[in-house]
Amino acid sequence: MKPELLAPAGTYEKLIWAVQYGADAVYFGSEFGSLRAYAGNLSLDEADKGLKYLHQNGKKGYVTLNIYPFSDEYAGLIELAGKLNDMAADAFIVSDLGLVFELKKAGIKTPIHISTQASTTSSQTVLAYKELGASRVNLARELSLEQIKQICKDIAGKNIEVETFVHGAVCFSYSGRCAISDYLTGRRANRGECTHSCRWNYSVVEESRPDEFFPVFEDDRGQYLFNSKDLALFEFVEPLSQAGVASFKIEGRMKSVHYIASIVSLYRQLLDGKKISGEECLKLLGRVKNRGYSAGFMKGAIEPADYSREKSLSNSGAIFVGDITDEKIDAGCICHTRNKIYAGDKLEVLTPNGNISEIVLPKPLKTAEGQECEFVNNPQEIILPQSLPAFSVLRKIV
Repeated sequence: MKPELLAPAGTYEKLIWAVQYGADAVYFGSEFGSLRAYAGNLSLDEADKGLKYLHQNGKKGYVTLNIYPFSDEYAGLIELAGKLNDMAADAFIVSDLGLVFELKKAGIKTPIHISTQASTTSSQTVLAYKELGASRVNLARELSLEQIKQICKDIAGKNIEVETFVHGAVCFSYSGRCAISDYLTGRRANRGECTHSCRWNYSVVEESRPDEFFPVFEDDRGQYLFNSKDLALFEFVEPLSQAGVASFKIEGRMKSVHYIASIVSLYRQLLDGKKISGEECLKLLGRVKNRGYSAGFMKGAIEPADYSREKSLSNSGAIFVGDITDEKIDAGCICHTRNKIYAGDKLEVLTPNGNISEIVLPKPLKTAEGQECEFVNNPQEIILPQSLPAFSVLRKIV
């Protein structure tokens, strides 16, 4: 059976884009309990609307309840879970063992998926979660391909699934259980408030000279000691599928619709059996912001090359400049501008079926209101003479 492709949905809009580009399921946070407090998340009304949209399109929606709650917060989480259960959420993603028990005690029937935050590294633990009522476990990112194969072999026929992350930003700490943000900013990473302190540039202080800061230089830009590259397991899609992994998960609830379209599109094609070279995969992945790519622990161990020590900011080979709405007009289509574009610009177009083409913008540009101009910027809308598919993304190659 082909693995599920599971995409991030930080907002209702991103949920729709994930579906359009081929996700089998999406995961999103609601009003409380999510480890991405700044992702936007969905109100209960949006969650209800989103789940209905997913189910109408034959897709699934999983809700993140994956914080580590304090004792006085369980009642609120259970109340929220009850409402989402009534909306027919397809699963709850949970990290905390106490919440697993409380959900069962409350009689909530929504399936439970164990989050990667639980740091599951063995088949014994996967089967233990199965006994506690879980239907799926997202394995720790610290596992190699061979270890994942062994876990899949050990649990075969035991009525429990495993899921792995295949793409996205990676926390340098163990399974994302980090406290740097807590100490340096007062924002608690395991409560959904991470400030990505591991991306910062650091200096050292010598004990006898506490007021003197010594920069740690690798070059004139400084040293980024903890700055892990992004995970990209496109080369492992086939072996992980053959091993029995049930779901391939993409990180990125705080990323743009351009990111969702680009990443989901690539992994959809790979899962559907399209042969794309590693070089071409990297070229396509380079269209979105990234810190360089790594296979992480999949090859057995982390190496110096898996850290981007010279920079923290993301690079991209393209600028996301617009997307096509589903609004129909007689001649051409309407483009919502995301970044500045000029009349005569050559743009690359990615469509939901994975096709990539090029267009040249007309001179002059014409806004949706009929005004002619030499350039436009967000949030203006322009009329394109081409008839492009709804949910196409436009980007300028740089």
